[in-house]
Amino acid sequence: MKRRDDPESEPESRSVHKLGIVDALAQLSFVVQGALARVATEHDLSLVQTRLLGALRDRSPGMNELARHLELDKSSVTGLVDRAEQRGFVRRKASAADRRAIEVSITAAGRKLAHRVEAEFEQRVVSLVRILTATERAELSELASRIVVEDARENGIELTDMFPEKR
Repeated sequence: MKRRDDPESEPESRSVHKLGIVDALAQLSFVVQGALARVATEHDLSLVQTRLLGALRDRSPGMNELARHLELDKSSVTGLVDRAEQRGFVRRKASAADRRAIEVSITAAGRKLAHRVEAEFEQRVVSLVRILTATERAELSELASRIVVEDARENGIELTDMFPEKR
C-alpha cells in the first residue's frame, strides 16, 4: 500500500460537484488564467506581455503573424512590442525574406524572464492538477491538446512553429 506522502501515490477519489462542460471549461480557464496573471504580476508583466514573451521563445515572427497569434490588431501589437523593446525584452529586425517586413525576436534578458515565468507557472499548474491521478492528468493533457490543435487548425495557425516539442 502506498503512503499518502509518497509522490507516486494516486490522490484519493473525492466526490465533486459536477459542472456542465461550458461552466467547467470556463471556470477552469479562469483558474489557469488567474494563476498565469499572478505569476506575470510578480514579474511586473501584464498577461499580454507574458503571452508575447511566450510566443517569442522559439521563433521570430513577423508583426502580422504575431498579431494573429496574440489575437490583437496590428497597432496594439506595435505598442506591445514598443514597450517590451524599451524594457530590453525584445528587438525588431528587418525580415530577410522581405526587407519591408519587421520580425520580432526575444533578447537574452527576455528569454531569461520567459523561462522564470514558465517555470513558476508550471509549478502552479502542477499544484492545480495534483488532485488528479497520473492517468487523469495524461487524459486531460490529451483532451486539451486535441482541442488546442483543432482550434489552431481552424484558425490557420501552424502549431509546429508555435509549440515545438519540449526539449
